[in-house]
Parts: sequence; C-alpha cells; structure tokens
Amino acid sequence: MSSPQTLADPLEDPLLAASSAKGRRAEIAETEPRNFLVLALYQIVMRTGWVFKTESIVMPAVLDMIGGSAWLRGCLPLLNRIGHSIPPMLFARRLKIMPYKRVALVLCTLAMSAVFLSMACMFSIIGNQTFSWLPAAFVGMYATFFVFTGVNSLVVSTLHGKLIAPTHRGRLLLVGGLIGASTAVTCAWFLLNTWLEPGGGRFDLIFGFAGVCFGISAIVALLVKEQPDDYRQPANSPAAHFREALQVLRDDANFRRLTLVAALFGTSMMLFPHYQALGRIRLQLSLENLALWVVVQNAGTALFSLIGGPLADWRGNRTVLKFALFGCCLMPLLALSLANFGSEAANVYFLVFLLVGLTPVTVRTINNYTLEVCGPAHHPRYLSTVGLCMAVPLFFSPLAGWLVDLISFEAVFIFVGAMVFAGWLLAFRLEEPRHRVVAPLPGSDDPV
Repeated sequence: MSSPQTLADPLEDPLLAASSAKGRRAEIAETEPRNFLVLALYQIVMRTGWVFKTESIVMPAVLDMIGGSAWLRGCLPLLNRIGHSIPPMLFARRLKIMPYKRVALVLCTLAMSAVFLSMACMFSIIGNQTFSWLPAAFVGMYATFFVFTGVNSLVVSTLHGKLIAPTHRGRLLLVGGLIGASTAVTCAWFLLNTWLEPGGGRFDLIFGFAGVCFGISAIVALLVKEQPDDYRQPANSPAAHFREALQVLRDDANFRRLTLVAALFGTSMMLFPHYQALGRIRLQLSLENLALWVVVQNAGTALFSLIGGPLADWRGNRTVLKFALFGCCLMPLLALSLANFGSEAANVYFLVFLLVGLTPVTVRTINNYTLEVCGPAHHPRYLSTVGLCMAVPLFFSPLAGWLVDLISFEAVFIFVGAMVFAGWLLAFRLEEPRHRVVAPLPGSDDPV
C-alpha cells in the first residue's frame, strides 16, 4: 500500500498545487476506469432501491395511509433537506482528513440499509393497522435515514471529485442515471404494482426491498480504489463549521450566486409530497396510480440524464443547470393546469412526475458545478455549504403544507414556480469554470 501524500489546494497555495496536479492526474488516469464502473454500479443499485422510497410519491402516500396530516406531510422535504445540509456541514472536516473516503461511503450506506430494514420489520409486525404513535415513529425513522443519506451524498460527490476527471462526470451521470432508472422502472412496475393496493399495501416488502438494495450498494462501495489523502485541518467547534461556510460565501462571489440559485431551486422540493396529494384529491386518483407515477418519474430521470450527461461534458454544467431549472419551474404550473382541467386530465397527470424526474439531475449538476469551482481539499466544505443553502427554503415546508390546507394548492404552487423561475434567471450570471480553468484530461501535462 502506498504511503499517504499531502495534496495541495490551489486556493491555499497555487505554487504547490501546480506540482501536485500531475500526481492527481496520474492517480485518476490509473484508477478511473475501475472506479467509473464501481461508482456507476453503486449509483445503479442505489437508484433501484431508492425508487421504493420516492419522497415525492411513496413516502407521503404511506404517511397519508397511516393517518398523517398535511402539515406533517410537509415535514418530509424539510427532514430530507436538513439531513442533506446540517450533518454534511458538521462532517465536512472529518471527511476531508479521512485518508480513505470509501470507508465513510460504506458505513453511511450500511446505516441507510439498517433504517429501512427496521421500517420493514415494523410494518411486518403491525401490518396495515393504524396507531396514534405510528406517524411520529415513521417520521422519526425517516429523519434518521436522511441524516445518513446527507452525509452519504457528500461522500459520493467528494469521491467523484477525487477519482473522476471533470470532463467525465457527466458521462457518469448518464450511465448511472440511465441504467439505474431503467432497473428502477422495471422493478417498480413489476413489484410495486403487486405490493400496492387501493386501500394500502405491503409496506414491509416495499421498505425491505429498498433496505436490501442499500446493503448491496455498501458491498459495491468496498470495490472503490483510491490513494490515501493526507489533508490537515485543526478540530473546530460545531459553530466554527458554519463560520467557515460563511467565509466561503464571503470570499467567492460566483459561489454566492450559485448558492442563491440552489436555494431558489430548493423551494421546488417543498411541493414534492403534495403532487401526489393534488392528483388524488382533485382528480380522484387512487393509490394504485403510485406505481405508474414512480415509473414515469424514474423514466424522466433516465431521459434527462441521457441529455444532460453528454451536454455537461461538452458544454459545461452551467448549460445543463439552466435547462434543468427552466423545466423545474414548469412542474407546479403543469400540475395545477392538469388538476384544474377536470377528470379528462386524470389519464395524463403522470406527466407531472416526468418533470419531477429532473430533480436528481439538477442536484447532481449543482454538485458537479461546485466541484469545478474549488480545489480538491475544499470539495467537502463547498459541497456541504451549497447543500445547506439548498435546504434553507425547506424549513418552510410545514408552513407550505399548512397553507395548502388553509388557502389552496394554487397559492403555494404558483409562489414556488416564481421562486424557481428567479433561480433560472440568476443562473445566467454564473461563470463557466471551463472558461477560467480548463480541466485537463487524465494523463495531460497541462496545469490545472
């Protein structure tokens, strides 16, 4: 095993960065083919399991079935984004100084598996019975899951930044997204159609399947090959992590704009639990439609990965981000239009979830853009900061759910659409990193 080598960060020492760049490129050139396949397989298996806990369809529908209210349904995206923001922020330093990032990937994925296997056991015991404590227990386990998921997302993106060349990350998005969505669609169509019924479903089997897939993903993660890092950073208090994030925002104007774009995009996630509710309430659609919606959403992810991946490698992530944000601002407007069109629209309401499939592509594009605007040592901090900013609007998710009941779907959906539209306009002011720093292909001797 080779000894750890200290890797310089261009933002801290440009002279040392130039000398270390060749070593980083050599590492990528040597290990990228293997790691590309491993990380793609990890994403494929993870995506297959993820379809059985889709937070825009399956999880809010389960909460509705066990007696959860609209405001509690509105907590689901909040818990999702808290998990994707605060835990990664607190873990960023620890991840930076870890020699082998794959260790964190394996442990986080195993923890995600354990939570869903526990949920499967719980529903296996209680069946389709409802209890007063069940919604709170369900939401608590959901929150625990996203603590580990948020850290997992940070680790995955950091490994992409360490092991995959910038001009190949779109290709990874394409392969993982396209094949992963295809396997997810196949499993969802044959299994969810069997396990979902008009009045309930076999939630133990649904969550058990997801847990098993996450467990297999953890085994796949063991195959990642990486050279050890030797980054150094003094230990800090929890408050210091947030001060460092503020410093990053203060010092990098372009990154400030990116975090504002991410925050405006984050408002779209407030609506995720309510799309299925809007269809079921306004168009009288049953729980049996969930399988079709899950299939369409993942088909959308595959389609947009097929377009966005090559486009990102060719034209840059900023270009893909602009297209994706425009599609995201159309989601709530399309949902309202179909829901108010009458029963004739019931057969085409699934088109809403085709656009919802843009969301994971947009998140991945934001992360890939972030990887290009900072040095490797800063990847965990920048990624966790943009994740935190993306999560800020989600603190208002319970309020959005309450307003849906108090006022109407229309008021909340139109407001969110306007916020995402503003993010799309702001994205035109982002810099293109490849115009400022040309990312070399593996094996190139050009400085980064």
